[in-house]
Amino acid sequence: MIDTTPELNLISRLNLQKFSRLLTTFFILLPLSNYSSGQVGLADVELSIAPVAGSVYMIQRPGGGGNIGVQLGPDGVLLVDSLFAPLTEKVVQAVGKVTDEEIRFLVNTHIHIDHVGGNANLADRGVLIFSHDNTRLRFLEEKSHFPRAGGSFAPQQPTAARPPITFNDTLNFHLNGEEVRAFKVPPAHTDGDIFVYFPESDVLHLGDVYRTTSYPIIDVYNGGTLRGTVAAMDMAIDIAGPGTKVIPGHGLEVVGRKELIEFRDMILDIQGQVLKLIREGKKLHEVIAAQPTAAYDAKWTDDPGWGPADFIPIVYYQLGGGGRLADR
Repeated sequence: MIDTTPELNLISRLNLQKFSRLLTTFFILLPLSNYSSGQVGLADVELSIAPVAGSVYMIQRPGGGGNIGVQLGPDGVLLVDSLFAPLTEKVVQAVGKVTDEEIRFLVNTHIHIDHVGGNANLADRGVLIFSHDNTRLRFLEEKSHFPRAGGSFAPQQPTAARPPITFNDTLNFHLNGEEVRAFKVPPAHTDGDIFVYFPESDVLHLGDVYRTTSYPIIDVYNGGTLRGTVAAMDMAIDIAGPGTKVIPGHGLEVVGRKELIEFRDMILDIQGQVLKLIREGKKLHEVIAAQPTAAYDAKWTDDPGWGPADFIPIVYYQLGGGGRLADR
């Protein structure tokens, strides 16, 4: 006899939705899987550049993925992240629309290929690359492991892509009449996450710790943590003032402090619900069936390959589900 209880039907629907998202992600990422051979599929992508505040601009591609911060002035151009390798020329062209100065510096916020793929090309142009110590260590691994599609792999980046200068806690640039502060945050999206703050312009780039398109992607393969995500968001909220402009790692719009608080509070609410279910002795399938993200799904699942079925298990296990609550 087939069990048609509501709980099992719900789980079946979630599994079907997850399978559908995985298929969608597969076909979206398939052209990008071998970026060493040209990443077919990016040739027609057009990049845009728009002012954020002060000396800071933002370069983005359609869909708002891998947003680049650009600080410009007479001392040259500093980039925050580099997008995919096939887009380097378009990044350079986009910068050329707003300044004649050369790109001199690049800061990587973390290891993912949509943020470091252009490193080698820019290094060939004489751009000096900086990152956190942990991010450089990820460049040394034989292949990169990423969280989407249940865990996917990409080849090792070329040697030229590796940041030659790394730091542990903070790194300050004094460029174009402005101090630029790059600093480590707790392991959140990865264990090499940094924020970049432009105090004079009052612009904060949060890398992929913050995105407007989905639930947090906590990359456990690269040291990401739930606890660190909340702590990093607390740091961002403390830094941001009423007029601060925030560049998300993924998202179509520059936002402010209010949106950061909303994102952090959403995480805390879901975390609290999941922890309550764990304390009641619920297993993962029961937690998923309880739909702790239901109030947020409509807003935070606009990113193929990352939805409740991907986020809830990470929250569950990071809070001690299937283990000891003391480990959360």
